[in-house]
Amino acid sequence: MAAILSNLRSTVISGFILAALLFGMYYGHGDYDGEAFGKFLFRWLHVISGVMWIGLLYYFNFVQIPNMPNIPDEQKPAIGKVIAPAALWWFRWGAMATIITGLILAWMNGYIVQALSLGFVEGGTTGHLMIGIGMWLGTIMFLNVWLVIWPNQQKALGLVEVDADTKAAAARTAMLFSRTNTLLSIPMLFAMVSAQGLYNVS
Repeated sequence: MAAILSNLRSTVISGFILAALLFGMYYGHGDYDGEAFGKFLFRWLHVISGVMWIGLLYYFNFVQIPNMPNIPDEQKPAIGKVIAPAALWWFRWGAMATIITGLILAWMNGYIVQALSLGFVEGGTTGHLMIGIGMWLGTIMFLNVWLVIWPNQQKALGLVEVDADTKAAAARTAMLFSRTNTLLSIPMLFAMVSAQGLYNVS
């Protein structure tokens, strides 16, 4: 067991193997419904991706940014050159996976038009309004990640060469948009969960 847990790749692969065993139990029970399982599968992938994305967003805003002033200057390059670039890779691709799986899930469940129109098309409900608000907030957050936070972090971390003033301005811009995403994540998650729990959006 220690050999599995000592290697991240082995740990993740083992987690997926356990999930596959659960699928085998489900399939073997005789209640298998391929369409329902497909929808569940993309909901599961959407949740895993979202946990990666929002988890790292919260890491940056609740742990890294507030504690950077407490780190001695000689130790800061370890954060800027090693930890932050790795975290930002998972952060931005977690955002991409969350958006893609969410759109696929909405399409599979047949409510993508009602959700994106915030329930204003024929057949729209309060559930479509709520899931739509969540989807639009998530889309804004995704665009912030790829179009603002990541380009500015590249400058702030020295991955793109710029002068000192530009670097400082880029770091502040990245921080402010990251805080914006933290703010938006709270109503976004409320809208998503309420649509599933209160308004029974499939």
